Amino acid sequence: MKDFCSKILFLLILGSFQPCFAQQPAQYSLYMLNPYNFNVAYAGLDESLSVTGVFRKQWVALDGSPITQDFNAHLPWYFLSGGLGLDVENDILGAERNTRVSFSYNYVRELRKSAFFSVGMGGGILQKSLDGTKLRAPEGTYQSGTINHNDDLLPLTKVSGIAPTLNFGVYYKSKTIEAGFSANNLIPASFTYETTNNTVNIDQVRSYFFIFAYDFEVGNRFAVKPSVFVKSDAIQTQAELSAVLKYNEKIFGGSSLRGYNNNTIDAVVFLAGMHVTDNITVAYSYDLSLSPLKVVNKGSHEIMINYNLRKEIGGSVPTKVIYNPRFY
Repeated sequence: MKDFCSKILFLLILGSFQPCFAQQPAQYSLYMLNPYNFNVAYAGLDESLSVTGVFRKQWVALDGSPITQDFNAHLPWYFLSGGLGLDVENDILGAERNTRVSFSYNYVRELRKSAFFSVGMGGGILQKSLDGTKLRAPEGTYQSGTINHNDDLLPLTKVSGIAPTLNFGVYYKSKTIEAGFSANNLIPASFTYETTNNTVNIDQVRSYFFIFAYDFEVGNRFAVKPSVFVKSDAIQTQAELSAVLKYNEKIFGGSSLRGYNNNTIDAVVFLAGMHVTDNITVAYSYDLSLSPLKVVNKGSHEIMINYNLRKEIGGSVPTKVIYNPRFY
């Protein structure tokens, strides 16, 4: 089974290191609780300083499976009529590591009472590294500590490079509706590393994200928030449909389906969380794999912690900025 897993991982890794191909965005199941991660225009729309940490372990029991950590903080800055944000993400897939640090500013305009439109830009750096000593090629030779992949595209040692990133987003938020569109990696930057007989270029892929959510009350104690989330690189598209039920302003749970046909079906997600205090929210999700990889993994786990200061920062608030206590 271990050799089978290694072959699968090699195909996954090799698929992302052909010339002119590039990094794909990290996968998250709790996307509806952390929209700033994929859309810079969301900064400040939680009304106060909002700090989020996420840890995700994907495809448990599969050697070299993805491990992702994300930390971000954002807040409204009324003096600048918008919001500021910072995002740090570390995504590991086998021998590959992608570390991203970015900052953002977004301008927020009130369209009507409790309805806001935001447009934002963000930029930073992305470091990509590949540890050639961890790779194993089907035609390689690995004996007595000797590493020879017999592949001109694969390095024999650890290589890395840094490239700039530029992100753009728009977001609309009211008491009942949220909708956003963003495009990340707008700069056509590339990473270059040398192998024994070749120079390999890895171009960044421009990624697009769309989210739409609508929340409504069901009786006096329940509220429901369905949402749809779409990711695309203009070649491949992945969609996720979710629904979250919240009880008594404190506890919530729900489910998601990732994929919409035989080629894209990936997992069914179960999630739950609660507002531990007025400032702290915790959530957990479990992905039950539905793709062919289900035979070699035991699902995916993700945990998120959010802290919201719930105090005004950067000056007085001209109008009450949207904060719907029913959801997040």
